[in-house]
Amino acid sequence: MIIKPLSSIAKNISSGLTPLRSNPLFWVNPTVPWLKTEQLGNKYIFDTKEYISEEAVKKNNMKIFPKNTLSIAMYGEGKTRGNLSILKTEMATNQACCNIEIDPEYADFEYVYYFLKTQYQNIRNLSSGIRKNLNSNDIKNYLIYLPDSKQEQVKISSVLMLIDQKIELNNRINAELEAMAKTLYDYWFVQFDFPNEDGKPYKSSGGKMVYNSILKREIPLGWKTESILNNCNIIDCLHSKKPDLVWESENYYLLQLENILDNGLIDISEKYYVSQKDYFIWTSRIELKQHDIVMTNAGRTAAFAQIPNHINCGIGRNITAIRPINISPNYFFLSLSSIDIQRQILISLDNGAFFKSFNVRGIKALELLRPINKIEHKFEDTIKGIIDKRNLLVKENSELKKLRDWLLPMLMNGQVTVR
Repeated sequence: MIIKPLSSIAKNISSGLTPLRSNPLFWVNPTVPWLKTEQLGNKYIFDTKEYISEEAVKKNNMKIFPKNTLSIAMYGEGKTRGNLSILKTEMATNQACCNIEIDPEYADFEYVYYFLKTQYQNIRNLSSGIRKNLNSNDIKNYLIYLPDSKQEQVKISSVLMLIDQKIELNNRINAELEAMAKTLYDYWFVQFDFPNEDGKPYKSSGGKMVYNSILKREIPLGWKTESILNNCNIIDCLHSKKPDLVWESENYYLLQLENILDNGLIDISEKYYVSQKDYFIWTSRIELKQHDIVMTNAGRTAAFAQIPNHINCGIGRNITAIRPINISPNYFFLSLSSIDIQRQILISLDNGAFFKSFNVRGIKALELLRPINKIEHKFEDTIKGIIDKRNLLVKENSELKKLRDWLLPMLMNGQVTVR
């Protein structure tokens, strides 16, 4: 194993620049991808949220970083500082990104990426100043452990890449399953073209519709709206101080805002463990089980996800649990994304001095569209397989991430070798 500073295996290590916002020529007709630190974190960056003009690049003498450059966030709130990604297209970056162009003669950029992933906390600890920022010199001088040959580096990174590729494949499948589920829900409960008695689309085939004053639109005859309180138990989190992070058992952990994904799924690859005593306190109101819904109250307002069958835990701060009682659970879960519920959420947001929130009072005021039982149960039977498949893939990804994160340091320090 060879130990070298990062600068010794790099063609260039430098940060980017932010063109003056006050100069319209830098932002008109933008064609050059421009990366900011908040986008860093996923392994690969294929595109950026903002673009700048070629004029901005020319006038500011900005560098366009090549494909396969590694970029580390030097600034950023929360967990952003120290986040790492690989640029998969040529782009410029802002001054808070430290960009590392690995020399292929000396190192495999994939290996360097995985090594630096194991160093996340150590790199963050280099932060200095009032704002606790990193600087490019610290990163240039950071020591990296390299196997004796580049061939060995490639062997190690190839194993880890296979795991990441499987995770990404599962994510793509889940995105397709999510689109299928939402399309099916929209077809049945927005367009109201669920199968009628003859197997034909209800509304398109002349099914009778009646106006609903709560939803302010027509719904099929025989359908109704009901308060969420008639169909679900709503349990608020404790509002006491957040318990200390303590590991006593794999079973004692609390769900946090970051575990609730924007696609309605739960990711517990990172858990907030607590003591047994704190766990019993924080689950005194509810311990989550399959089909429960968790909804965020602040931060990421009204984001929600459904609990799969492999998760039993408590809820942390700023989260409300909703337990379906008299309603089909998967139908209820998908209905939360509907235009009816989202409109009600939007008008019920609390606009505080610093951020918006959606509290328990707003959740309890929601009105749900209820089809006739026959249609609701038929939809539940139809959608169950899609939901179960999505949850299974999320569980698999959680296990793959654990395997990858266990292998990372073992491969890097030679405790595990690739044959």
